[in-house]
Amino acid sequence: MDVRRVLCCGLSCLLVFKVLIFLTVAAVTVTLITLLTQAITYPYPTVPSQDPPYLIGVGRADCTGPPADIPLMGYAVPQQTAAGIHTRLFSRAFIVDDGHKRVVFITADIGMVSQRLRLEVLKALQVKYGTLYRQDNVVLSGTHTHGGPAGYFQYTLFIITSKGYVKPAVKALVDGIVQSVDRAHRSIRPGRIYMSQGTLEDSSLNRSPQSYLNNPQKERDRYETNTDKQVVVLRLTDLDGDGVGMLSWFAVHAVSMNYTNQMISSDNMGYAAYLLEQDKNRGSLPGKGPFVAGFSSSNLGDVSPNTRGPVCANTGLPCDYLNSSCPIGGTKMCQAYGPGEDMFESTRLIGHNIYKKAKELYGKADWEVTGFLHAAHQWVNMTDVTVQINSTHTARTCKPALGHSFAAGTTDGGGDLNFTQGAVEGDPFWDGIRNALVGEPSNETQECHRPKPILFSTGEMSWPVPWHPEIVDVQIITIGSVAVVAVPGEMTTMSGRRIREAIKQELDSGSSFEDTTVVIAGLSNTYTHYITTYEEYQIQRYEGASTIYGPHTLGAYLQKYTNLARAIAQGTESELQRGPEPPYFAKLPNLLPAAPVDKKPVNSSFGQVLEQVLPVYRVGDVVSVTFVAGNPRHSGDIRDKTFVTVEVFQNTSSSWEVVHTDASWETRFHWVKGSNRESNATVEWHIPASAQQGSYRIQHFGHYKKMVGFRPLITAYQGSSDVFAVSHTYYY
Repeated sequence: MDVRRVLCCGLSCLLVFKVLIFLTVAAVTVTLITLLTQAITYPYPTVPSQDPPYLIGVGRADCTGPPADIPLMGYAVPQQTAAGIHTRLFSRAFIVDDGHKRVVFITADIGMVSQRLRLEVLKALQVKYGTLYRQDNVVLSGTHTHGGPAGYFQYTLFIITSKGYVKPAVKALVDGIVQSVDRAHRSIRPGRIYMSQGTLEDSSLNRSPQSYLNNPQKERDRYETNTDKQVVVLRLTDLDGDGVGMLSWFAVHAVSMNYTNQMISSDNMGYAAYLLEQDKNRGSLPGKGPFVAGFSSSNLGDVSPNTRGPVCANTGLPCDYLNSSCPIGGTKMCQAYGPGEDMFESTRLIGHNIYKKAKELYGKADWEVTGFLHAAHQWVNMTDVTVQINSTHTARTCKPALGHSFAAGTTDGGGDLNFTQGAVEGDPFWDGIRNALVGEPSNETQECHRPKPILFSTGEMSWPVPWHPEIVDVQIITIGSVAVVAVPGEMTTMSGRRIREAIKQELDSGSSFEDTTVVIAGLSNTYTHYITTYEEYQIQRYEGASTIYGPHTLGAYLQKYTNLARAIAQGTESELQRGPEPPYFAKLPNLLPAAPVDKKPVNSSFGQVLEQVLPVYRVGDVVSVTFVAGNPRHSGDIRDKTFVTVEVFQNTSSSWEVVHTDASWETRFHWVKGSNRESNATVEWHIPASAQQGSYRIQHFGHYKKMVGFRPLITAYQGSSDVFAVSHTYYY
């Protein structure tokens, strides 16, 4: 045998052996690094759970209403009517079933849930599902955006500021909410729920610190801040551990978009949902894809996102501390700002903060939620509740009434008249006008609400229908040791803390609960304005003046919710009395006139470009194009449609691909009503850093109305911009 051949063969074998060892070590190293990275980024449980899984369903649906002419709900500014779309509104539904009971939590991009909206949704669900989804196991909560259409209330106070009961707005909300439940229902599969909690700084500010300071010192000393900073996140997965949805609660007003905004907008909470869903549904257009992220309101009554705080807009000096007023201009000039330079940037910054914290907690969620489900619900006449103050003294709630400081507004949006926050005495001038128009409050009501000076005794006003609700929902659902308290209004920070503590104590006394996590789901089921503590009520800032059932409102809610929690802890929720059912008013006024016939400039057509795009843009630029347009109300049901597309040309397929719609954060659809019934639509595209280089166009879709004889005819149209280039550098 040739020695050299043997030697070479040995060397070759040795080389191969070393290579194999190297590859094996490398593979093991990569595997370990991957596992460690996953463990750090997503510390999901690696040990299979021994507890039975839940059945889980998630669903999302567009609930955007007419984006023209209808007042936006929240600031009660008559001039703030819809005129386009900033971002679309969505309803997000989450169903959990333990095999014995089922609960549904819905968070919708609306100002608040009205009693009429809840009644309509429950009626529609009953038609489809019989008794499966009911008033006791369905929670309907609003994110509190002030950029959604109004017109879905059945009480006079809201009818006046909403141009009546607007059926197209109501239909869009009901259809969208019900469709989100339908989609959640169809997606039900076995899965698991994990919880995580954390704190979010620099995203909230107490806008009534004077009222908060009136709470007992001993109670305040238990908390580090005068707003709740905690974020609670539930991660919903299938049995493989893949995320299907997320639900979170954080206390902050969705008023980053201020009262000058006239576009439909989901505000900061909606933007947080947008970001997380875009993360999880990569490649999908906004509002599409299987992953559903719900961001819900909490005890946000005195919590503002305008973190720079209030200053006098005309001088830059601090406002009066108690009254939030300025020497020149009054309350209207005292405005809170920040953190951005304008409302769009502030919405983006606050929304991104909320999204970032929720995403972090979603990745850390490793505490599994297990246990049975419970649902407890009652209707309560909130004008007639006896409140036990102590062992010897009782008090009562009152007929609804609003105080003088209600008309002052807040530092997030002040009133136009000479009302100020903190008013504990009436004004003879305004009281005289009130007496002449609607009558003087009764002595009984005035005494019941003291020290509130009553501006409107709404509980004693009933034309054309009652001005405020008397019957309201109180409701708690539990998923294992997570309790969701559905509150029919805006609880202040300390009010929410007291409710959470009382319910936790009651539930933890039950044998099936241990270390319960209690979350407040605000603006749920019925809207009754604000809920302050007894001590905060005495200061009579905006929140106290808007606590419509009097100084013992929170005490009444504490009793009612404690009773629900006790029934859940004892397993007797089915024995609770239903209480008096709320009214359903058949005839409600509609004060919004029909949209008129559309006209266009001479020698033009609908969809024609009036102001054209430039040939070239780069990342960070704003593309703008203006079209001859019809009134968006003529487009009817606009859910799951779009007035706008941004499209890129794909050379490989020689076709146009839609990359943005009017649901995208990057687009803005402005509708401008001109003279002589002519109008136009300006579409903006704020080019994001993620935009690829290439050829683009912007399209606008709409409908216009014309008369054919004596009959109106609705006709669709569309228009397109010139093709333009997006580059990372300018070409000269």
